[in-house]
Amino acid sequence: MASLPQAPPGPGRSIPVPRPAPPAIARIRSRRRPSGEPPPLPRALNASGKFWLGLSGVVLVMWVVVVVTGTITVFDVVDTRVLQAISELRSPGLTPVMEALGVLATAKAIHVIWLSNLVLLAVLRRWRHLFVWVGVGLVVANLGGFLALALQRPRPFEVEIIGSWSGFAMPSLPMTVLAAFLLSSVYALIPPGTWRTRGKWAVAVLLVLTAASRLYLAQDHPTGVLAGVVLGVAAPLAAFRLITPNEIYPVRYSRSRPAHLDVSGNRGQAIVRALHDQLGVLATDVVPFGLAGSGGSTPLKITVEAADSETADESCIFGKLYAATHVRSDRWYKLGRTLLYGRLEDEKPFHSVRRLVQYEDYILRLFSDAGLPVPHPLGIVEITPEREYLLVTEFISGAKEAGEAEIDDSIIDQGLSIVRRMWDIGMAHRDIKPANLLVQGRTLFLIDSAFAEVRPSPWRQAVDLANMLLVLALRTDAERVYRRARLQFSDEEIAEAFAATRGLTMPSQLRRMLRQQGRDLHADFLRLLPYRLPPVRIQRVTWRRAGLTLVTLAAAAVLGALTVTILGSPL
Repeated sequence: MASLPQAPPGPGRSIPVPRPAPPAIARIRSRRRPSGEPPPLPRALNASGKFWLGLSGVVLVMWVVVVVTGTITVFDVVDTRVLQAISELRSPGLTPVMEALGVLATAKAIHVIWLSNLVLLAVLRRWRHLFVWVGVGLVVANLGGFLALALQRPRPFEVEIIGSWSGFAMPSLPMTVLAAFLLSSVYALIPPGTWRTRGKWAVAVLLVLTAASRLYLAQDHPTGVLAGVVLGVAAPLAAFRLITPNEIYPVRYSRSRPAHLDVSGNRGQAIVRALHDQLGVLATDVVPFGLAGSGGSTPLKITVEAADSETADESCIFGKLYAATHVRSDRWYKLGRTLLYGRLEDEKPFHSVRRLVQYEDYILRLFSDAGLPVPHPLGIVEITPEREYLLVTEFISGAKEAGEAEIDDSIIDQGLSIVRRMWDIGMAHRDIKPANLLVQGRTLFLIDSAFAEVRPSPWRQAVDLANMLLVLALRTDAERVYRRARLQFSDEEIAEAFAATRGLTMPSQLRRMLRQQGRDLHADFLRLLPYRLPPVRIQRVTWRRAGLTLVTLAAAAVLGALTVTILGSPL
């Protein structure tokens, strides 16, 4: 292998990076939200949800009154008269029809609904809805069983029961569980809008037909059926609307990532109003931007009024919309990484979306103060307290990702200077990939600093250098990038970088682009090095990893046992 000439300036020196001034935007005086005024995008249960919750409260109160006062006789007399009237309609031809209509309330049918939803939601990877679905099923089934055992109401008397039954009759446990499962299926599997409305009407029809069947066969009291349906509808309605609201956890079957929130409708209006009130920015349009390179937030291009109306009628700013779902996804992702590999030295999840946004804004300001070419931070906007925040920065107009732009020696030098400067100020970016390096003209910008770290480990800094070298070589070649790297880094530093880096430490976008090109750039750089260092060990066996593994296995075993118990329990 021919040796490459050493650059005259020597390693360890950064090359200054030109930084154009950000464009000015129009600002007005911000408005403080008075105490008690709802946020731009409040969480709502809607009128129907409040109605069903109120109705379930009324049912619970009536149960308490009946138990305390002993007035169950009144309900027994009314229920008996209604069932006697229905029994007068029985006929040999109608009975088989009514038995068929009540098949959904049988144990086998409910188990099929349970397992079908579990499989579908797992295949669709709609984990949030799956957990809510399972939780609703457990709560409703156990609450219904507890109430039936506490009230101990017998089956209808003075009327011949011609259908199968078991247990006590208040509330009707089959109707309670069926209503909960059917409505949960609608909220977990059908997108909001016309189809979900039709699904709710279909559920209503199925419940009416099933209830008619059970009353015809005298399996349940009318009040038991009514109480069971109220409880079975109220629980999933409240759970799905509060825990998986459509604005945050939409049910959709497109190929878009779950992290990308819908910014049309109420959320888009809330963003415009929040920008006006909190930052004094007059926004006219909010659209998604650069979704392909973002997996942990919703990037937005926001059109605003420009400060100089004579030269331009409008300008643009950039926004990153974070929600609590992004923090939870990051937490589960890092838990999985810990179980598989051990903690990668400094990977710790954020505990709230507010902290995540505050931290990224803080890192941006540190980078900007250090002279790094990053978007100028403009502030933080609260959309929903503790649930949704918008980080606002300068918009790098006309820029291309490093994986698509033309890369010359000037861009290579700027990219390497960014890493050198981060080393000098004791920081690491931790997510260097083509989507986070934008080329505007002859200037390279570094974006998305959410996972940057102050005073990182030397291993993390070495990984940053290797990933930067690989990204720059995607559009050029390893030899050219290595030659320019020796202007600012020593052979020892470059060798350390590739000893610390392998597939696991590369961002997924970078790994995907390397596979698409069919080049082994990592091996190309290793061949250029005068010597190699032994690989840095990544797998770490710690007490924390062992404990988390045991807890995860125990939780899976408990969930499996609960599922088996529910599948084997009679209704």
